Amino acid sequence: MPPRDNPTARQARLGAELKKMRIRAGKTAREAAGLFSTDQARISNIESGRLGISEERIRKLAVFYECVDTALIEALCTIASEHRGQYWWDGYRGVLPLGFLDIAELEHHAGYLRYLQPVTFPGVLQTEDYARALFNSVLPKLPTNEVLARVEHRMKRQGIFDRQNPPELEVIVHEAALRMRIGGRKVAREQLQHLIEASERPEIMLRIIPFTNEDFIDLTQTVLYTGGVVPQLDTVYIDNPSSGLFLDAAAELEKNRTLLDFAEQASLEPAESRSFIHHIAREL
Repeated sequence: MPPRDNPTARQARLGAELKKMRIRAGKTAREAAGLFSTDQARISNIESGRLGISEERIRKLAVFYECVDTALIEALCTIASEHRGQYWWDGYRGVLPLGFLDIAELEHHAGYLRYLQPVTFPGVLQTEDYARALFNSVLPKLPTNEVLARVEHRMKRQGIFDRQNPPELEVIVHEAALRMRIGGRKVAREQLQHLIEASERPEIMLRIIPFTNEDFIDLTQTVLYTGGVVPQLDTVYIDNPSSGLFLDAAAELEKNRTLLDFAEQASLEPAESRSFIHHIAREL
């Protein structure tokens, strides 16, 4: 089987974790290749996510690397057992940019989600009209069929809350996002009402950073922190107007946990945040 040209973020993460495991063991890619009587290039392709690997070989590598973290090994085997076409977002492959699929995949497999949004709301909490207004504002202008596909995909992402055990979601939004009339007053008001209703769900905690806060001023980018089934699979996604970036280095995870904790301290309590949104909605 030829190497994949575009591995998913989750496939790439499997390879990256195997590479970390190998490096911690002090083994070379050549030594790992020798275990399977293959060449070093194959190990490199596995570690980059461009080639898949069987559960049996993951367990064999774990023994070779002297890894005794059973929970991590099982989590990696679960990723290895997944296949293209298994999940709903695969239907958008070739239709939407790969980043859209990666975000849906990340949210689906997360144990919990922490969002920091400066001027918009997380896709999983957007109304259809609000999402459509955002995509219609993209420059250069998107074709109508792509706008429709993006909105449909975004609405499907919200299915994570229809599961029997939905992930816990913490959303920290700046007051700037509440004040922006994206899509016009009616759309903006309906979006705020939707936020209020969503915040009443037990698994969702919504907090607002008001303009009056003088400490937290990092409003440059959207941050999504997803908790994996094991802490080693935690992931940070940084979104900005030009691109998205997935991070999994320990230092990056720690830095963004600290950022989110600081933002939480700077925000209003959930009940106060809900009242705050009510007040702004009445002003529209």
